[in-house]
Amino acid sequence: MSRVTCKFGGSSLADVACVRGVVDIIRADAGRRFVVPSAPGKRDAGDKKVTDLLYAWHSLALGGLDPAEPRRIIEERFLELARDLGVTFDIAAHLAEIAEKAGMYEAPDYMASRGEYLNGRLVAEVLGAEFVDPADCIRFRATGELDPATYDLLGARLQGDGLYVVPGFYGALPDGTIKTFSRGGSDVTGSIVARASKSDLYENWTDVSGFRMTDPRIVPSARRIEEVTYTELRELSYMGATVLHEEAIFPLREPGIPIHIRNTKAPSEPGTMIVAEREAARPVCGIAGRAGFTMINIEKTLMNREKGFGRRVLTLLEEMNISWEHLPTGIDTMSIILRDDELKGRGEELLATLKKFLSPDVITLSPGLAMVATVGQGMNHHIGVAATLTAALAKAGVNIRVIDQGSSEMNIIVGVEEKDLAAAVRVIYEAFEAWEGRH
Repeated sequence: MSRVTCKFGGSSLADVACVRGVVDIIRADAGRRFVVPSAPGKRDAGDKKVTDLLYAWHSLALGGLDPAEPRRIIEERFLELARDLGVTFDIAAHLAEIAEKAGMYEAPDYMASRGEYLNGRLVAEVLGAEFVDPADCIRFRATGELDPATYDLLGARLQGDGLYVVPGFYGALPDGTIKTFSRGGSDVTGSIVARASKSDLYENWTDVSGFRMTDPRIVPSARRIEEVTYTELRELSYMGATVLHEEAIFPLREPGIPIHIRNTKAPSEPGTMIVAEREAARPVCGIAGRAGFTMINIEKTLMNREKGFGRRVLTLLEEMNISWEHLPTGIDTMSIILRDDELKGRGEELLATLKKFLSPDVITLSPGLAMVATVGQGMNHHIGVAATLTAALAKAGVNIRVIDQGSSEMNIIVGVEEKDLAAAVRVIYEAFEAWEGRH
């Protein structure tokens, strides 16, 4: 029998009916033995996520303000779930303990993790499963990275034939302090559990039936991706595809455990399989884009003969604690593309620093850039992919500010004005749909 890890997102566990649906899914396959629940999500458009309420509770308590409103809403949500599901463990006592610790820690991690913790306890009791607290066996190093010892620690706790529930989103530092992953980190917990339990499959249950070839808010009819590799997904996730946390693939690449993205509300739909390798019949598997980039353009005569020029550029970025994203170059030119949330408004300061230490002929700052990635491992087997892409943008009147193709020939990234982002994504998608019709 296959061993399956199942992660359920907040929208899959938003209310009693949702939880009962999740229980039905788990019980429909005896191989689904390792369950990773998120905190309850929104029940409707006007609702609040429990995790957001916990962050608010922490912030108010830390500031010496009254957190009565977020605490009340959280208590009502969990008490209602416990009552309607027939859960017997003392929710009120746990909430009282959380209230005592609400302002105890400067960092919000403890408070933010309590939604997953309480929901994990609820789901475990409903399933008759063993509850495994991630604080006991998912370890972070003091520097914040996952400690590989986690896989052995957690794996030892998941031995046996029964059901196990491991809440998502958090673990602990070496001193036992709660540490969370970044938002959406329950996806990462699911990957860790799948690897530690030596699962054959990681099912990630959410509110969509897999990945689409591009953002359905831009192209409502975008085709579902049937199969995508870890590497392709990494490119798409980084550039804005948000169905799965971009770090969730890393624990699974070495053991080669596939991920199946599935829809909790439509469990019979096929979803998307994420695999180590696949046969690429089409040149492109997806198009993703995101705004919020700035480009610095450096021009200097005989730059290519000035030994150490590129190193000095990157050293100056490192000294200002700024990571770069792309680095397209020419003979006498270099462009540095940075994320705005990394630059943090220091564009002019960086420009002045580069001028001082590099003495360029020309240096300019170009904000308001969006990057669009066209991804597919089949690109290097088809002639005319770049021509199709650039022709589509030209026909739509979208100006390409920068273009970059990785050495693996798996992606082509173009920089456009932010106002052109949706148009660029749309026309690239349409161009490669037409390609399918011609080939």
